[in-house]
Amino acid sequence: MATMGHCYYNETIGFFYNNSGKELSAHWRPKDAVVVALGLTVSALVLLTNLLVIAAIASNRRFHQPIYYLLGNLAAADLFAGVAYLFLMFHTGPRTARLSLSAWFLRQGLLDTSLTASVATLLAIAVERHRSVMAVQLHGQLPRGRVLALIAGVWGAALGLGLLPAHFWHCLCALDRCSRMAPLLSRSYLSVWALSSLLVFLLMVAVYARIFFYVRRRVQRMAEHVSCHPRYRETTLSLVKTVVIILGAFVVCWTPGQVLLLLDGLDCKSCNVLALEKYVLLLAEANSLVNAAVYSCRDAEMRRTFRRLLCWACGRRADPGAARASPSAGPGAGARIALRENGHPLIDSTL
Repeated sequence: MATMGHCYYNETIGFFYNNSGKELSAHWRPKDAVVVALGLTVSALVLLTNLLVIAAIASNRRFHQPIYYLLGNLAAADLFAGVAYLFLMFHTGPRTARLSLSAWFLRQGLLDTSLTASVATLLAIAVERHRSVMAVQLHGQLPRGRVLALIAGVWGAALGLGLLPAHFWHCLCALDRCSRMAPLLSRSYLSVWALSSLLVFLLMVAVYARIFFYVRRRVQRMAEHVSCHPRYRETTLSLVKTVVIILGAFVVCWTPGQVLLLLDGLDCKSCNVLALEKYVLLLAEANSLVNAAVYSCRDAEMRRTFRRLLCWACGRRADPGAARASPSAGPGAGARIALRENGHPLIDSTL
């Protein structure tokens, strides 16, 4: 690292953008207007959806269980991501040039922290699901302390990655290491972030693959001793559907951004990483909307709670008879299917 005499703490944002070859627009272009319009729309949907998830978990005592702490933490991280992206939308385009260095690092730090927390929580949920399945343990019986420790670890890692660039992992003292996508950050930081996200995905693949093969093996073993109940086949199909949706959503939303970050981090001169930069970031932000659908909206009881909250918000009370009937609905179509082997629950098929 360069000495203090070679650092550029007093330079403007334009100085670093010129150094990296990233255009800094002086006026609003059609492309900027489109990105901001899409960004504001996605941010609003992310905020509303995840606020609804948090309200549902807080208002329904059935959700006051450790596994729902993780789902609530995912919604909180995604809500934070919506706020961070909203902040970006109000400080982008021609407004970027007017930012101070500290304001630019704040803008970037909010995004990095929130998105890291969201991705890390996805891994934490996968790990807890794996532990509960392998221990033949219902979600309501998960140790509360362990789940809270996971949540603390998630935010510790997120804050670490979010704060490091402003205090250490920047290129203010080494201009030759500046990235093109984030001109004040070191290319090595982008590489580490991209590789960390890739590692999270590979771990999720391994965890969900192990869950799937374990459950399929147990279901096949049970089918050899009893007549094949339709719910056994339904459990396997539900698992396949869940795993495909979870991993597919992650790949679609995160892979383009990870590829661009890695190419920029590796200093690929022939790669035009700036052409799609804003759109892949928007796609990564959209994952905060997709998470709510994948992890919460597929739960039947959660959907019932959403309806009650929305009816209340619209000034119409939910039918008391329907509210009393909902607990008796039990597992219901597409909700939870608890297969039993030797009197013990095998798995909650919705994962």
